[in-house]
Amino acid sequence: MRKLIVAGLIVIIAIAVYTQITLFVVPPIGAVPEGRTVIMLRLNKTNFVDSPDAICERIQGGVSLLCRGMAMAGVVKNTKIIARLPYSEWLYLISTDGKRYDF
Repeated sequence: MRKLIVAGLIVIIAIAVYTQITLFVVPPIGAVPEGRTVIMLRLNKTNFVDSPDAICERIQGGVSLLCRGMAMAGVVKNTKIIARLPYSEWLYLISTDGKRYDF
């Protein structure tokens, strides 16, 4: 019985994290040459694993430097950042469905 309760709590916590948190991956660019992964509170238009490139692809059907910059600025302005971590290419590729956008 105790194991069932613990398993249920783990599921509830996992669902809460998945619906309330975003892992936002900023690829290496001029302003942030080493890239960054940010844990932040989720916004309406962000996914659990997301990036400025993925947002541009969803909204505009393509990625440009202007869109990338505006997506990053909009996200940073409108949410609370919980933690800043090193860049993760693996998470970036998850956010873009395996696509790379180099400028």
